Amino acid sequence: MSIFIIAEAGVNHNGDINTAKKLIDAAVEAGADAVKFQTFKAEKIVSRTARKAEYQKATTDSDESQYDMIKKLELDEETHFELMEHCKSQNIMFLSTPFDHDSIRLLCKMGLEIFKIPSGEITNLPYLKHIGSLRKKVILSTGMAVLGEIEDALNVLVTAGTDKYKITVLHATTEYPCPFDEVNLRAMLTIKSAFGVKVGYSDHTKGIEVPVAAAAIGASVIEKHFTLNKNMDGPDHKASLEPDELSAMIKAIRNIELALGDGIKKPSLSEVKNKEVARKSIVASCNIKKGDILSEENMTVKRPGTGISPMRWDEVIGSAAKKDYEEDELI
Repeated sequence: MSIFIIAEAGVNHNGDINTAKKLIDAAVEAGADAVKFQTFKAEKIVSRTARKAEYQKATTDSDESQYDMIKKLELDEETHFELMEHCKSQNIMFLSTPFDHDSIRLLCKMGLEIFKIPSGEITNLPYLKHIGSLRKKVILSTGMAVLGEIEDALNVLVTAGTDKYKITVLHATTEYPCPFDEVNLRAMLTIKSAFGVKVGYSDHTKGIEVPVAAAAIGASVIEKHFTLNKNMDGPDHKASLEPDELSAMIKAIRNIELALGDGIKKPSLSEVKNKEVARKSIVASCNIKKGDILSEENMTVKRPGTGISPMRWDEVIGSAAKKDYEEDELI
């Protein structure tokens, strides 16, 4: 089954619908399966006194509150439907991460097939119960979480009504950008082993190496932030890929998918023709007369592989030559 690649537009539209549509177009051009936004009302998710994260202070006005920052990044209901229609016209899946109950209800009304739970909500029991009760497909990010917290979240979702097979758990590290030595990509495999769920990876590193590596070790979903321009104002642009980088990442992931194959060890169609050229046969190392005893003194192993396989060397040793051989002639 093909890896599901989510191009995370997030709030990189900066509250502008035209920018949001350009992000959709860029995700389509890059070959993503889905483009994902964020759905929230600032007053529902953050107090007016909440401080910003350090990465947000570094990329936005440091004197501005977290509330004021995200208030400018809201998308209203009408815009959501317009963006979904734009996605349909471009044949890409529209996704959005809800951050509050009203947002869950809006996305449910829109008919979303998949609900993405962000890392920050993994300990939000009422929120998890609400999404679990929808019985939809769920993608659960696990940044900042330990295994016990992931287990608790899964139990809430399943108890609320969502079948476990519908849940994909993403390993993530909630830092923007994430240092390579803190990625701990093998934790994705630990999650798979611990809970028997489909797993994937939500990436916040610079570049494309880590999501490509995640594809190589078994991610079924990969999510990556992207932007039209890293120099735009806003909290997430600096840690996002630009469109050409997103295209390169998706191309690399698709190549890795092809390269992984079916796991059966056999000659590929393209290499069969090279067997005779690359392998060797038993040949005469000097002129041999009919009736001479074949031995290590008058035989050797050389290309091509069109004669007797050297694996039968012990069978040939000690037998009599049935004809005259010239040096380098196949026995």
